[in-house]
Amino acid sequence: MCRSIKTLRPPAIPEEATDEEVRAAALQYVRKVSGFRAPAAHNREAFDRAVEAVAAATADLLGSLEVRGAPARRAG
Repeated sequence: MCRSIKTLRPPAIPEEATDEEVRAAALQYVRKVSGFRAPAAHNREAFDRAVEAVAAATADLLGSLEVRGAPARRAG
């Protein structure tokens, strides 16, 4: 997979991933899968929708994982 996508869960990072980190990972994933670093204008909407969908799925996954041995999550 894309080596520039970093692990976004503890203990790889000390606290919860930020929205910016989640979106950056989603963008890297969509770039890798699509083969486009920056899509042409006629593909921009589909590309952006994919980034948002992957970011949402990533946030859902990270919010649902139970990481044993990690510090308890803070209530927000």
